[in-house]
Amino acid sequence: MSNDNSKNSFGNSSKSETNQPLKDKWQDLKDEFGNRIEDSKFDTWLKEIKQDVGDGVETFARKARGVFNPNLVTMELEDIQSIILRDRPTPYFGTVVAIKINNAEVGRQILANVLPDVTGSKEWHKDTQATLSIVMTYEGLQALGVPQSSLDSFPDSFKAGMANRANKLRDADVNAPENWVAPFGDKGDIHVCATVIADTKEKWQAKFDELKSNMKPYIDYDTPENGNIEILLEHDFGSDNNVKNVFGYRDGISNPEIKGSGIQTPPSNMDEAIAAGEFVLGYEGEAGTVPPMPQPEVLGKNGSFMVLRAYNSHVAAFNKFLKDNSDSDEEAELLGAKMWGRWRSGAPLVLSPDHDDEDLGDDPSRNNDFGYKDDPYGKKCPFGAHARRMNPRDSKDFILSDVRIHRIVRRSVGFGEVLPADVTEEDGKERGLFFIGINAHAMETVEYLQSQWINDGNFMSLGEEKDPMIGLHHGDKDSAADTFTVPTDPIRKRYHGIETFNTLYGGEYLFIPSLSALKWISELS
Repeated sequence: MSNDNSKNSFGNSSKSETNQPLKDKWQDLKDEFGNRIEDSKFDTWLKEIKQDVGDGVETFARKARGVFNPNLVTMELEDIQSIILRDRPTPYFGTVVAIKINNAEVGRQILANVLPDVTGSKEWHKDTQATLSIVMTYEGLQALGVPQSSLDSFPDSFKAGMANRANKLRDADVNAPENWVAPFGDKGDIHVCATVIADTKEKWQAKFDELKSNMKPYIDYDTPENGNIEILLEHDFGSDNNVKNVFGYRDGISNPEIKGSGIQTPPSNMDEAIAAGEFVLGYEGEAGTVPPMPQPEVLGKNGSFMVLRAYNSHVAAFNKFLKDNSDSDEEAELLGAKMWGRWRSGAPLVLSPDHDDEDLGDDPSRNNDFGYKDDPYGKKCPFGAHARRMNPRDSKDFILSDVRIHRIVRRSVGFGEVLPADVTEEDGKERGLFFIGINAHAMETVEYLQSQWINDGNFMSLGEEKDPMIGLHHGDKDSAADTFTVPTDPIRKRYHGIETFNTLYGGEYLFIPSLSALKWISELS
């Protein structure tokens, strides 16, 4: 189930059923993290959660995908927008709104009006209300009247914008900026994006109604260009409890744990906490230094950068490719898993190479707890699989420190209905993905991933082969770039003629200001 696609909604259990399994999980966490989690804090922690969500604590624990340990907090959580540190809810319902500002003073006034609703990260462990996030482009900072001296302190890649960095991103052919749709890139003037997301339709709608009421007085509905602000895009998104992408595969499983956030994600033998400065400005990165940030400090610190890429997904074409290259439904399912690196349930191939395992896929304490060192030849999970490309972990010849500095926080959301695996013809309905990647140097990180790990195969000794799911392909059966290799016995299998299953139709580089920065901008004269 997903929200309708627009352009212009906890289970309860008894105390005896809930507390004992949760205590077992608590002990598992203590075993994993050591005695940093005190037994005396359990009842307090449980009480706080129950006050917020009732007796559905087991459901909440699964939704949160982690625990909060205040003893490990070294970041200014109250000042950091929640989208950076907080996982999306399960299920989720939301809307993204793209705005153009025609009057700087009015734009700043709207910022001041909505600032109390913008969600920080301090109440991560108990806040289950709808969240509001505000991000902006370089042109948006200009339109709001940010001084030129501050504008000059932003990275050149951010100032240039995504469309002007197409060569770095390998965005060519159908993905080229000239083929994007309004209002992205040169096809529009996106200044600010506001996103509302919640775990129920009611919370989402209430929060979104508040946002609309704050903007409505400044919009000219008859001649939009004459208004103080213009709404360029309004798009709903969502997913049900299974959190499947439109291809039918569980998504959003693997995200890095950020040191100092206090948020301890389900254990993984590969994913030790990464330095805060790799994701949030104003903190030490993996190199032990604080990278440069926009100035003054109130503008840059506790902020981050976001890459937004909007894709149309061609699910029927993917389903057809699987069927055309398989002799049975079971073989087609295996091929799909090999291309993604996980089964539809989210179970990783490394842990379940021969069949799907729904219990494994649904268990956040196990579905990301693996590495690739015991699969050195890619016979369980191919080297070219999407998941392995995007996070090689301890694959042979990879230095973990290098992998760590190329990790991103993914907050991607899908829109449109999941298309069943047996459907091989498009139904004319819109479905796709808003890829959202967050990092303190997100532009350079995603440009590296796009050029080296997605649209090339050399880093995995795969020659010209590209990511089978998000790479740019042409369906050419004679092209090495449109080939997917699956190591197996006695000899490897090669699948030819891969198409572009996700077509880019726009994107932006965005700045995620801290709450202090939003206040500072709103008070500019």
